[in-house]
Amino acid sequence: MATTVRRTVLTLPGAPVGPENPLPPLRPLGELHQLDEHERRALPADMARQTGYGHLGSVLPARLLDGYGRERAAIDLDAIVIENDRLRATVLPGLGGRVYSLHHKPTGRELLYRNPVFQPAAFALNGAWFSGGIEWNLGATGHTTLSCAPLHAARVPAPDGGEMLRLWEWERLRDTPFQVDLWLPEGSDFLHVGVRIRNPHDRPVPVYWWSNIAVPEEARTRVLAPAEEAWHFAYEGRLRRVPVPEWEGTDRTYPLRGEHAADFFYEVPDGARRWIASLDADGHGLVQTSTDLLRGRKLFLWGAGRGGRRWQEWLTEPDTGGYAEIQAGLARTQLEHVQLEAGGEFSWLEAYGPLAAEPSAVHGRDWAAARAAAESRLETALPRADVEAAYAAWLASADTEPKESLAAGSGWGALELARGGYALPGTPFEASTLGEAQRPWLELLRAGELPEVWADAAPGASAADAGAAAGGVSERACAGVCKDPGPSLVSSAWRELLESAHPGAAVDYHLGVAQWHAGDRAQATRSWERSLRAAESPWALRCLGVAAGESGDGERAADLLLRAVGLVTAGGAGSAGGAPERVLAAFAREAVDALLARGRVADARGVLAELPERVRARGRFRLLEAQVSLAAGDAAGARALLDLGIEVADLREGDEVLSDLWSAVAARLAPESGAADPLPDHYDFRMRPVRD
Repeated sequence: MATTVRRTVLTLPGAPVGPENPLPPLRPLGELHQLDEHERRALPADMARQTGYGHLGSVLPARLLDGYGRERAAIDLDAIVIENDRLRATVLPGLGGRVYSLHHKPTGRELLYRNPVFQPAAFALNGAWFSGGIEWNLGATGHTTLSCAPLHAARVPAPDGGEMLRLWEWERLRDTPFQVDLWLPEGSDFLHVGVRIRNPHDRPVPVYWWSNIAVPEEARTRVLAPAEEAWHFAYEGRLRRVPVPEWEGTDRTYPLRGEHAADFFYEVPDGARRWIASLDADGHGLVQTSTDLLRGRKLFLWGAGRGGRRWQEWLTEPDTGGYAEIQAGLARTQLEHVQLEAGGEFSWLEAYGPLAAEPSAVHGRDWAAARAAAESRLETALPRADVEAAYAAWLASADTEPKESLAAGSGWGALELARGGYALPGTPFEASTLGEAQRPWLELLRAGELPEVWADAAPGASAADAGAAAGGVSERACAGVCKDPGPSLVSSAWRELLESAHPGAAVDYHLGVAQWHAGDRAQATRSWERSLRAAESPWALRCLGVAAGESGDGERAADLLLRAVGLVTAGGAGSAGGAPERVLAAFAREAVDALLARGRVADARGVLAELPERVRARGRFRLLEAQVSLAAGDAAGARALLDLGIEVADLREGDEVLSDLWSAVAARLAPESGAADPLPDHYDFRMRPVRD
C-alpha cells in the first residue's frame, strides 16, 4: 500500500474551546517549573545558565483561552490521516497539529493514549490544552500557546517520493517560524517526523522544544531510557539528581509506583543513542528515537495518589485508563531554554513506532540488561544509521514548497512577513490568511496609523481622578469604550511603529502593553494614562490597575479595577450598546480578586451581584462567591456552595485553591462540628505531598 495523506473528520464528545479572554495577559501565569537562585547555583554550569535564560514575564502577544466549560456534546474535529500498510496516524491540524492516534495495523494496537473526549483544561501557557496523543511544545517552558490553535497544513512530496504532511506556523512568543513534517516510508513501522525551527532575525532568540507523548499507563507499565541518573522535579521548586531506576526504595521507572506528580529528566550520556520507550507487562508498547540534537528524555507521571487520579479524571472522564507522558527535548530539562543564533535554525528527525521485547528482560531487576534489551530490539526494528540517513534525506527536501493546502493556520505569520520581508522557503505564509485581528496592524504598517477603535468615545477623566473614584460611573452605555481593542503586538519592531504613530486612546493603550512587555513599566503607565485622557476606557483603567497591583499598591489597584468593571456593567451585558459577556466576565473576575485581596467584601459582593445569572453560574464565579462568603464571615454559606459542587473549568495545573478553600471553611466550622471534615476526592487536585 502506497503512503496516503487524506482529510477526514473525527467526532468526539467535547467542550468547545470558546472565545479568547480579551484582556492582555500582563501578569506571569505562575509556571511551576522554576528554580530560585540558590537552586540554580547547585546545578552544572551549562544547565544553570540555561535555566536562567529566556524566561518570559507573560505570554504576550498571545491571549488567554479560558472561555470553555465542561458541558460536552458531539463535536466534529478536522483531521488528516497519514497511512501506509503498517501504520495509520491521525493528526488534528486545528489543535496544534496534535497526533491524536497512532495505530499499528499488524497487531491492531493503539500506540498512544487516545483520549475518548475533547476536554480543554488550563494547562497551556495561555490556558486551553487537552491531554492525549503527541503534541509539539515550543516557545517557553510549558505547554505551547498553540495547543488549541490551528496550524497551516499541506501535502508535500516526501523524501522517498511518496506523500508527506507538513504543519507550520509562526510561534509568537519568540517570533520564530517552525515546521513539522510527518511521513511514513513505504512498508515502515515508524512514523517519521522532521522538525525545523528558524530564527529569521538579526538577534539570538531563546528556543524551547519538547515533543510530548501520552502513553497508556497500567500497573506493569515501565518506561525505559538509556540513563543511570535523572534530574527529579516534584513541583516543590527543587531539581535534584537521583539514581535510575530505584530511588528511595522504589523503582521509579514504573509510573504508578510514585505517589505524587513528578518529572524525571533522564541524563542520557553523550554519544548514546537518543530514545525512550513505554512497555506494558508483555513487553509491548511505543518507542521514540531521534537524531542527537534532541538530547533530552523525560518521564512525567501523575502518581497513584488522590490528586493525580483526580487530575486524570478531570482531563478525560471517570473509569477510563490513565496515562503517563514520555517526552523528548532540546535541553536536558524543561526548565532550560537554548539559544538559537541570528539567522540560524535547529532541525532534527524523530521516529515513533511499536516496540516488542522479552518481558522478563525489560521488567528484570537488572536495569542495564533491561534497557539493553529494549535498545537491541529498537536497533533491529530501526537502526540508528537509518534514522541518520532519513534525516539527511528529509533535510534536502525541507524547503520543498507545499503542493496542496489541507488546512489554514493564523494570519500572524503573513503579517510578520509583510513587516520583515523574511524568506522562508517551504513554509509560505500567504497574504490570503490575513484576517480581522491583523487588519489594524497592517494599516499601521502601511499608513503609519492605527485605527481608533474608540473613536466615538468621549474624552476621559484624568488618571488621578480615575484612580480616586471607585464609583460614580458614567450612565452612558459602553458602546464605544467597551469595544474590544483587539490583540496587542509587543515586539520591538511593532513597538517602534506604535511610538511613531499619532497618539490616541488605542495607540497609547497598545503602546503601553508593548512597553510593559519590554519591562518599561513606568513608560507603560504613562502611556495608559494618556490613553485614559483621550477616552475613559475600561481597558486602560484595567491596565493601570494591574500596574498598581504589581507595584504593591493594592488599594489603588482595587479602585481602578472596580471603576473599570463599573464602566463595563453600565450598559449591561448583551444589551444594546452593552459589553459582550466574555468582556464582562474578564473584568469582573479581576476586580473581585483585587477587592478580596484588600478585604473589600461589600464591593466584591456588589460586582458579583451585577453579573447576569448565566455568568454567576460558571464555576469560577461560584468559587468567587464562596470566597466572598467566607471573607464576610459566612462560613456556612461558603460550605453550602461547596456542598452543591463547584467545577472550575479553567483550574490551572498545580492550583490548590479548591482544597485551600475547603480547609479554610472546614476549620472555621470545626468548633461547631467538633472536627474538620476531610477533603472530598472531587476537590483534591494537589500535586504535592500534603502540607501540615
